[in-house]
Amino acid sequence: MEAKILPGPGSKVRPPRVRAEGERHSIQSVDRALYLLETIAEAGGETTLTDLSNRTGLNISTCHHLLATLIQRGFVAKIPGRRLYALGNRIVYLSHACLQVDLPRRAEPWLEKINAATGETVHLATLQGDSVVMLAVKEARHAVRVDTGRIGRIEAPHATSLGKAIFAWLPESDLNRFFGNGMKRCTEHTITDARAFHDAMCTVRREGYAFDREEHLPGVICIGAAIRDLAGTVVGAISASTPLMRATDEHLALMREEITSAASALSAEFGAPAAQADRLAAVN
Repeated sequence: MEAKILPGPGSKVRPPRVRAEGERHSIQSVDRALYLLETIAEAGGETTLTDLSNRTGLNISTCHHLLATLIQRGFVAKIPGRRLYALGNRIVYLSHACLQVDLPRRAEPWLEKINAATGETVHLATLQGDSVVMLAVKEARHAVRVDTGRIGRIEAPHATSLGKAIFAWLPESDLNRFFGNGMKRCTEHTITDARAFHDAMCTVRREGYAFDREEHLPGVICIGAAIRDLAGTVVGAISASTPLMRATDEHLALMREEITSAASALSAEFGAPAAQADRLAAVN
């Protein structure tokens, strides 16, 4: 039986909150703490104590005590000087852990489709902390194929279409953290200059896809595109690689069409309307 694909993070799938009085296996404080986290998320990721109280129907004192525990555990952060409470870094950690399971499952039909249409090796990756991590690889169907990496951390992601597709949508401060110590040169085509790389990221945002033209491996061309959610945050990236001997204009156009279509469809599953990705690319 085919597995049912659940709605993505951008979908409104929050279950109705059930009051737990009399339910022997429910713990009221846990229920309320989770309710606060959901409410902060629905408020846009940050809100005031008063607004939380009004939205949840819990008194301010109860909210304050629960928030103190959530802050201690890293699930909520208090924004200094603004009297705001925001979702904490621990939420991001759990989200990344969830993506390691959910993203490959959702992407599998698209990896198969791209592989069948192009015959080339297809990859799926995501950002975990300061690393771009390969989550899935579907090998090429041709006798002559390229070895473009295995599951796990990608070395020199700035030289790959997967890495560039992800980096293009990150804040400048994040890029500075990634490349503060410079960019490793993998081939004579690798971009190692910060200004040139910034210009390349602008091109990726404008065109909606990233190219790796023998920048990571000699004789290998890759095309990648980002998967994004409702807020425009990068969920991951998908790419296809071909040896230079098959990299005709027609074949590259097919790869580009398959990759961008898959990225758009997967983005829609995570809450981003397909048209929104085009608008975001145009304005950024």
